[in-house]
Formats: sequence, C-alpha cells, structure tokens
Amino acid sequence: MQGVQRMSQPVEQSLPSAADLEPRLQQALETARRSGASAAEAHIGLSRGLSVSVRKGEVESLQFQRDRELAVTVFFGYRTGSASTTDFSDAALRQTVEAACAIARAGGEDPCVGLADASLMATEFPDLDLNHPWELSAEQAIDIARETEAAAFAADKRITQSEGASVDTRQSLQIYGNTHGFVAAVNSTDHSIVCAAIAVDGDAMQQGHWYTAARAPADLDAPAAVGAKAGRRAAARLGARSIATRTAPVLFPADVARSLFGHFLGAISGGALYRRASFLLNKVGEPVFAPAVTARQQPRIPRGAGSSAFDQEGVATRERVLVDRGTLGGYLLGSYSARKLGLATTGNAGGVFNLVVEPTFAGGLDALAREMGSGLIVNELMGHGVNLVTGDYSRGASGFWVENGEIAYPVQEITIAANLQTVFPGIAAIGDDVDRRGGVRCGSVLIDAMTIAGG
Repeated sequence: MQGVQRMSQPVEQSLPSAADLEPRLQQALETARRSGASAAEAHIGLSRGLSVSVRKGEVESLQFQRDRELAVTVFFGYRTGSASTTDFSDAALRQTVEAACAIARAGGEDPCVGLADASLMATEFPDLDLNHPWELSAEQAIDIARETEAAAFAADKRITQSEGASVDTRQSLQIYGNTHGFVAAVNSTDHSIVCAAIAVDGDAMQQGHWYTAARAPADLDAPAAVGAKAGRRAAARLGARSIATRTAPVLFPADVARSLFGHFLGAISGGALYRRASFLLNKVGEPVFAPAVTARQQPRIPRGAGSSAFDQEGVATRERVLVDRGTLGGYLLGSYSARKLGLATTGNAGGVFNLVVEPTFAGGLDALAREMGSGLIVNELMGHGVNLVTGDYSRGASGFWVENGEIAYPVQEITIAANLQTVFPGIAAIGDDVDRRGGVRCGSVLIDAMTIAGG
C-alpha cells in the first residue's frame, strides 16, 4: 500500500492460539453434559485492536481494545438457556454453565430450538486468507490519520473544516463448538482508514466522506487517496439546491447501491419470514428483480469481508444462486428459522456470506450517467424509511442532478420514494464498477423511475 509501511513492533502481544483455548470450550460443553443438558454449543471470541482519530491535526481519541467472551447455550429437550462470561477460570466456566442450565429449566418449550443436524456440519476448512495483522504503533496510526486528513485539506482550497480522519485495525479469533463433536476456529483481521472533510463557501457548508477497508493492510488505498477523495466529494456538493417534485431515473453509485441489496437480504432472512414481516414471503421461484439480475452467495472468496467455511451453527456454507435472472432462488435460513417455516437450514445462521451481484452493463458510474441521460445520482441516503413488510421505501437523499448524461448541479433536501416491489424489477442496469469493501459486492445501479420529492 502506497504511503503505509508494515511496522515491526506490535502494540500488544498476539492473541492466544485456538489450540490454547479449545480446551476451555470443550470444558464448557462437557460441564453442560454432566449437568443434564441433552445438547450444547459454545463460542469463544477474542479480539484486540487499535483505533485512532484526529481532527485538524490534533488527536481526538486513541483507544486500545482487548476483549474476550465465552458464551454457552444449553438444551434440555425443547428448553434452552444461554449465559456468557469474560472470565475463563474453572470456577467461572462452571458458574456460567450452571446459569445457562437454570435458565433452560425455568423456560418454556419451543419445538424449533436445538443444534443444527450433525450431518450438516462443515468438514472442509480451506484457507480463506482472512488473517493479516497490521503491526501498527499508536504513533504510526496517528501519522497515517494526519496524512489522510492533510490530503483532504489539500484537495480544494474550500476545505477549511474537518470531521476528522481515523485509522482502525482489529484482529479476532472466533472458536465455535457443539456436542456433535464439531469444533472450528477462524482467525481474521479488519483494517480501515476513514476521512470526513467539510467544504465552506460563504455561509454554505457541505461534508464529503470516503473510506478504505480490507482484511490485509496491503489492500487498503493510500491514505492520501482516501483524504483527497473525501475533500473532492465535499467541494463538489457546494451550491447544492433542492428540486421540484418529479418522477425520474435514479442512479445509485456502487457504495450506495449496496444498501438496496441489503434490504433484499433483510426481506429473505429467516426471522422476517417466519414472523410474516417480509414482502418476499412465499416468493421463491417467482420473478422479483429485473430479468437481467443475478446474485450469488460466494462464501469462499479469499480475503472476503463475508467469507467463511461454516455458519454460526457450524453448518457448511456453500455457493448459492439467490437471484437467477430475476427469479428468487431461495431464502437465508438458520436451523431455528428453517424449523419455524417447515424447511431445512440453508447454512445461513448469521446472514449471507458474500453476496456478489453480477454486472449487466459494461461501464461504471460515469457511463451509466450517460446512459441515463437525465435523472438523479444519489450519493448519500438519510433516515431509515424502509418497510420490509410492505416494501415501501422512502429516504432522505442528496446527490447530483444529471442532464444530457453530465452532472448539472448538486442537489440536497430531497426524498426518494418507491416500493421495493417496483424498484427491484425496475433495475435497468448494474455497472461493472464493483465495490468490494463489504459483504455485498455490486456495481452502480440504475433504477428506471422513482419519485423524487423536493422543495
């Protein structure tokens, strides 16, 4: 990564190894069995991290984090109880299991609780290349944050204020086991550099934000590039105005378009479905997107933000086609939600494991703007006006109005609205400018029409 060097001295000692901690997890499971539990599962989570933020060159916060927890869930037939502790001593483990057992004995029965079937446990554990510690001192992190913010100020003379820049690095160890005999561990890292700049012109002020995030520090964008982009985005929004209410095409840049597919994932999640709180209930096999749209779960992408060989219950993850040329291919189910629905788990306890949306258009945001001709580019969404029961969608927004394929002026204080049952089928194109920073990977998305409410 340009501008950032790998440092030789860690802030703290490395995390313990999985081999050191697995005996504690096994002890919790064995204690649960001796206490009369018909089944049990346990999870150990450890993490260490460094977070630094600066504003106008001055350090605003500096935090070292080191967390750990052991959580155990026991089953007495159809009764269940859970408890957790940060103390891994013999006495604390025993007391934690006893507390979980007491809760289970006092609770009511639910025929849908229990471990996932033993036959579904993962048996293959490929190296997904998730663990890349960034041995960064506090002083070095501060220097990177300052470099990032300085680049924002240098991007445009109107960047005279800042919300700051931050650097975060975290290393985690997660171990899961259950009384089927399944035990597996994952070491992983997450790193990010973030900047938020403020452009000022007279009484007008606008903010611009940008970030880079990756499993490995070598995959992060250069700090100066992150800051410069935040500064340019802030300056570009100066002179923003509202527009008259109308219906027009709306173009979501890749980093914003991710939220549209996030709503889709929420609507096909087991909890929403068995509560009958989803507009996509009973829609498997039916067209829900435009015919050109295909989206797959790909859980084994090297260094992927959502990569894993198994879900939160130890069930093997697998590649799945969730949208096949517009048609809904399936739901996201763990064992509990699957039993509630009379179905089988899909290995999605904990959600999706890398949703990859295939491009339908050769080109990115600029090319899609030319394809759109006239319409709105949304670069920021505000509020939470999405109803997954009905599909109603209404959110505050800001961005740019486009005429003849080119940006005409920035806009603000508007609301975009539609129903997701028309938004998804109304996807006219998905660009090839795929944003790979999160668990949902997609390019910019052009919607054929939405209501834009202005002043």
